[in-house]
Amino acid sequence: MPSMRAAIFVEPGRIVLGEKPIPDVGPLDALLRITTTTICGTDVHILKGEYPVAKGLTIGHEPVGIIEKLGSAVQGYREGQRVIAGAITPSGHSAACLCGCGSQDGGFNASGFKAMGGWRFGNTIDGCQAEYVLVPDAMTNLCPVPEELTDEQVLMCPDIMSTGFSGAESGGIRIGDTVAVFAQGPIGLCATAGAKLAGATTVIGVDSIPGRLEMARRCGADLTVNYKEVDPVEEILRLTDGRGVDVAIEALGTQSTFGAALRVLRPGGTLSSLGVYSTDLTIPLGAFAAGLGDHKIVTTLCPGGKERMRRLMNVIQSGRVDLKPMVTHRFKLDEIEAAYELFSHQRDGVLKVAITP
Repeated sequence: MPSMRAAIFVEPGRIVLGEKPIPDVGPLDALLRITTTTICGTDVHILKGEYPVAKGLTIGHEPVGIIEKLGSAVQGYREGQRVIAGAITPSGHSAACLCGCGSQDGGFNASGFKAMGGWRFGNTIDGCQAEYVLVPDAMTNLCPVPEELTDEQVLMCPDIMSTGFSGAESGGIRIGDTVAVFAQGPIGLCATAGAKLAGATTVIGVDSIPGRLEMARRCGADLTVNYKEVDPVEEILRLTDGRGVDVAIEALGTQSTFGAALRVLRPGGTLSSLGVYSTDLTIPLGAFAAGLGDHKIVTTLCPGGKERMRRLMNVIQSGRVDLKPMVTHRFKLDEIEAAYELFSHQRDGVLKVAITP
């Protein structure tokens, strides 16, 4: 049986490069030959054992590649076509999809842990940090890449861009809004860009790393706050003349950033949560106005499917957003363990890494 190289979860603390069989293709599937992929912060949660998956699983959920083989029932695509697939792969016909929430088309993973909605790659099925990946429900999930766009230009679409933009969309940002984005990692940077595109006229980016604050300004932040130099809650309230922000986007997944995002909201404001939390959250009583502040707390899992991918690539093609500078490091698949070591320790100013088989 033909084999391929793949990044395999062995146990907490160990993701290694190994050999696995190239997947067989079912009627509705497509086999994608990976040309570029990347490592996500969620993959680091898996590496650390903070999000349990089955041992032996191939990790990764952000594929750019070329169709190697199509299932017998797949129509509208051709082998050799360059495509992406979202990190979230809805079937298109589940109860969640028919209710208009395809991102929640999921169940339980092999460890018995409730899966994050429709996130299957590297969670409930083998992912794409490999030479090949099997894409389920290909007609719902594969989206052709425009010829003029490079792999690195569209690399953020499957997850990071879709997630960040959805934070702005779920927050209901309106023209003229003031928005604070807590944490300017890859998802926070995309949330900053999405907030600006959605019509916010004042976007405040919060982080402590100068390089990330500079990138935030490039992505659309009007103001930046270094939380190691000032108290971010006090500073944001000062910047808004005590009013608070209309929308606060939490893009890190910690108790402190969640609490701070809630504290800077105006009465009736919205906290849009994108972080992946590893422990239980506590809602601060005062910040929550004892439940009487008309606040909204919304959570979002990145939308997937081919239409979502098409729209995101349209934004890139239009020139309104350029996320390619977020790719700060490049590795071959053979170097995946070194890539994880760099990314998980956030060394050398890393934002995103490009992995090419």
